[in-house]
Amino acid sequence: MKISIIGAGAIGGFLAVKFAQQGHEVSVLIRGKNLLAVRENGLTLQNTDGTENKVQVHASDKIADFGQQDIVILAMKAHQVAAVAADISSLLGPDTVIVTAQNGVPWWYFQKHGGTFDGTRVEAVDPDGTVSKHLDINRIIGCIVYPACDMPAPGVIRHIEGNKFTLGEIDGSDTPRIRMLADLFRKAGFKTPVSTDIRSEIWIKLWGNVCFNPISALSHATLVDICESAPTRALAARMMSEAQMIGEKLGVNFKVSIDQRIAGAASVGKHKTSMLQDIEAGRPIELEALVGSVIEMGKITSTPTPTIDTVYALASLLATSLKQQQGQLRITSTL
Repeated sequence: MKISIIGAGAIGGFLAVKFAQQGHEVSVLIRGKNLLAVRENGLTLQNTDGTENKVQVHASDKIADFGQQDIVILAMKAHQVAAVAADISSLLGPDTVIVTAQNGVPWWYFQKHGGTFDGTRVEAVDPDGTVSKHLDINRIIGCIVYPACDMPAPGVIRHIEGNKFTLGEIDGSDTPRIRMLADLFRKAGFKTPVSTDIRSEIWIKLWGNVCFNPISALSHATLVDICESAPTRALAARMMSEAQMIGEKLGVNFKVSIDQRIAGAASVGKHKTSMLQDIEAGRPIELEALVGSVIEMGKITSTPTPTIDTVYALASLLATSLKQQQGQLRITSTL
């Protein structure tokens, strides 16, 4: 099959290598030093067991170079989708599906939602409607990303932990295309359950992202450090409690407790969240998709979010300061 990965960073690159190993024709949208490295040396995956896999893929910084695809996977950060939304049309054939693999609240959250808020646009992730205008809702497949990966060097993906990607039609239906996609992921070595309630799955992941990502960006602590420090563990629990109240008003079923969710994060170990990695690299952070969107949903459902508001304000100011100074922030050893 022809599979295009739009945004071959840590997760997108992980997917690209695995699909290419299965013999699929994979193309990746990638820029800068990563593009040069992939064109020269291919895409390298460092596995958790210490082995490496290297594949050749079609790499470009122009979507128009790829042609029509069977599957398009949007693997960039949520705030980067609008910039490429209009160009996605060049990849679409009659049956092309678009898999949204972003963290946080997706732009389509209230599309085909049913109930009071059906059709509401989440302004935090689609402020001017660009994304919803250019991406056909009938092509969309939801995806929740669980693996932890990073990029230690241009064109190199390091797999840290996990191999689960949950997929689901956004209306909860069982379709031939969702079964086809799940089979494709499973043959590539991923654990891929199909959810008939994809929004509840989104909230379980978001539940951790709304607190652990900004707390890590502000404290420069890893997941296990946040969970083992009593004050930050309590802070995370308060933020999760506020988020849970919002989710439940939207019909979300939280299948685990707050303590269980925190324990799951701690089990990942000394992993830097994506937001902390971005702060250290001087890149824009996913604050709106992971935190601002939850605050917006709190307002929509008349649910106060005082703790989330406070952490959001601090993380927002940090992001603004780094942008104004064109800087990055990293703790370095003095030893």
